[in-house]
Amino acid sequence: MAKYLLLKHYRGAPASINDVPMDQWTPEEISAHVQYMNDFAARLEGTGEFVDSQALSAEGTFVRYDGEGRPPVTDGPFAETKDLIAGWMVIDVETHERALQLAGELSAAPGAGGKPIHEWLEVRPFLTEPPTITE
Repeated sequence: MAKYLLLKHYRGAPASINDVPMDQWTPEEISAHVQYMNDFAARLEGTGEFVDSQALSAEGTFVRYDGEGRPPVTDGPFAETKDLIAGWMVIDVETHERALQLAGELSAAPGAGGKPIHEWLEVRPFLTEPPTITE
């Protein structure tokens, strides 16, 4: 089995077909979306392919080390042009093709008007061993 991270973006990914920001959805549309996500995760729990998932707030700050004895440098809250992760799901599947299949299903979560979002999801495999450095 191989673990994959399915990343959902607030922005930074290509625009989806049903590209209405969630802050413009009705409470019923949000509930339907969350229910779809929960049902999807429950189905994968049943097959042993679900590992974990979390939603993230739109707020955040980039932080980096700025040298010995100096405070960390921050950049944020996020500027409108920065990539912003909405949430993630970790799956543990037999093949890369299965990861793509599940990401395609997750992309069909309902959004505005109850129609599928057709959002772009980023599929990333977990590293299974340290990368090799060639000289």
